[in-house]
Amino acid sequence: MEGGPGQMDTFDPKPELDRLHVTESKRTEGLATGKRFYVGSPFKSRKVGQSGLDMCDQFVHLADPEVADELCVYRGCQAESLNHPEALLHMNTGSRLGGDPAVGAWATYGLGSENQNLPGFVVMTELAMPQAGSANWSNGFLPAYYQGTTLRAQGSPILDLKPGDYRTRQHQRRMLDELAGLNQDHLQSSSLKQHPNAGELAARMESYELAFRMQTSVPNLIDLQTEPQHVLDSYGLDDPETAAFGKQCLMARRMVEEGVRFVQIFSGGWDSHDYLERGHAARIKSVDKPIAALIKDLKQRGMLDDTLVVWTGEFGRTPDNNYRGGVTALGRDHNIDAMTMWFAGGGTRRGAVVGATDEIGAKAVECVHPIRDVHVTMLNLLGLDDNKLTYFHGGRYKQLSQFGGEVIHELIA
Repeated sequence: MEGGPGQMDTFDPKPELDRLHVTESKRTEGLATGKRFYVGSPFKSRKVGQSGLDMCDQFVHLADPEVADELCVYRGCQAESLNHPEALLHMNTGSRLGGDPAVGAWATYGLGSENQNLPGFVVMTELAMPQAGSANWSNGFLPAYYQGTTLRAQGSPILDLKPGDYRTRQHQRRMLDELAGLNQDHLQSSSLKQHPNAGELAARMESYELAFRMQTSVPNLIDLQTEPQHVLDSYGLDDPETAAFGKQCLMARRMVEEGVRFVQIFSGGWDSHDYLERGHAARIKSVDKPIAALIKDLKQRGMLDDTLVVWTGEFGRTPDNNYRGGVTALGRDHNIDAMTMWFAGGGTRRGAVVGATDEIGAKAVECVHPIRDVHVTMLNLLGLDDNKLTYFHGGRYKQLSQFGGEVIHELIA
């Protein structure tokens, strides 16, 4: 959820903050300076499911007990950067600087591929790229094979899946074999064996082969018309407000079903410095039904226990805002001290709340952990040990958590 959803406006309600609404804030944190005021949530919260999870009333479909009781809400995470690009990179790669492998790259590096005809790591964005761009799904210093493969948000998800009429599969195979022979001769050249780009050339050859295989496997995979109408409707493909994200969630289920290891979907527009009610209401509506359908679908197919679903932004929001132009601006600034994320499936606790923030949602105060511990926990749930999943680069063995982290055992069933 690019931009940073407000924790108190989604899954961490704060009655005390609502009571203080538009009174002057005594805090000084936040991006803006000057006089500040508290902002209560524009949404009502209620307890849902048998577990009694707190949830904003804008979430209609996630509130279904069949879905809500699968969620494990975590309120104790803290970020490290107030700026979107660095914070996104930190959440997606473990580093604020860029150039490191994405979580999905590490996962596919550790787990390998279940389907040789499909990428192991797939990314779906909106028409607008997220801040920091493709660095969010980079292979970093891992071999190029582990970089995320992006699907286009409009038109055909992947271009050139169908070869031109003038080119048969046999013709393509012959061309690839000839190219592979030339590249192999190039790699075996005595003067180039140790060339720093030798690995990139090998990865490029591998990507050509994967693209060739994808021409036979992907067309059926991305043809959503093979799904029953009730499934399409359940993901919201019949509603313009949910169709785009719904299509991506349905594609994610189909890909995981076919052996893709890691699928990442971006939803932008959560950066509500102003017009909080309008902005968050629209974003929640766009993702609520599709995400609920995804969880139900995975559950009904017996896949949820083996699939980890993670919902998160890059940081949280402040409980207060500044005066702009002498008038109140009903929104929130960036906050690294408190945020909310949730997990479903994959061995996480069901219908649970882990961690807590203070009475106005400004700071995490229970079960507090940095993002690197969330990453370590995700790897653990995937059967990987962060301390053992390493790659030698720059003179040392590197890992997702940078220099180690700890598993958040409270999240695990």
